[in-house]
Amino acid sequence: MKVPRYFLSAKFAIGASMLVLCASALSQALVTPTAPACSNLLHKTFNRLQDDAPQDLCQYAGRVLLVVNTASYCGFTSQYEGLEKLHAERKEKGFVVLGFPSNDFGRQEPGSSKQIADFCANTYGVKFPMFEKSAVSGSGANPLYRELGQTTGKTPQWNFHKYLIGRDGKVISSYASAVSPQDTKLLTDIDRALNVN
Repeated sequence: MKVPRYFLSAKFAIGASMLVLCASALSQALVTPTAPACSNLLHKTFNRLQDDAPQDLCQYAGRVLLVVNTASYCGFTSQYEGLEKLHAERKEKGFVVLGFPSNDFGRQEPGSSKQIADFCANTYGVKFPMFEKSAVSGSGANPLYRELGQTTGKTPQWNFHKYLIGRDGKVISSYASAVSPQDTKLLTDIDRALNVN
């Protein structure tokens, strides 16, 4: 039986179209990077300090994070300057400082969200992400700090305690308040974590 020429042409055109579509999809799959998996530790939402907008911590998946509980009226408050510098110098490599103001220690963070945000921006030029004031110790600790404490066995004993989290969302280490953002070991740990693929 002889197949009409127009039928063969139509069949060829459909086949060619399908081939182009498959090639396009494959090309996109190869070029489009997949988002890094979000660890259980980061599967949490907190309101942003400046405007109370909910922020999913999964947006920081795949980055190296330094989580710090902060206070405006503490002997360590000047660490804000070093933390901002650290954040600015390494953010292009995938590093982020996350600040969690807390009034847990010495009542040294008594202000409202607006007061805290204004103080951080105007006094120290803080641009790294900051979240609403919350508890970071004891039974009322926010979910992130509760999990950080359970994972490391170390909870903040004062303001400016630090936790370093790797790209895989796992805690690398914990640092006491007196460890400054310029501390050699802290910087070494951060840079090592940034260079791990």
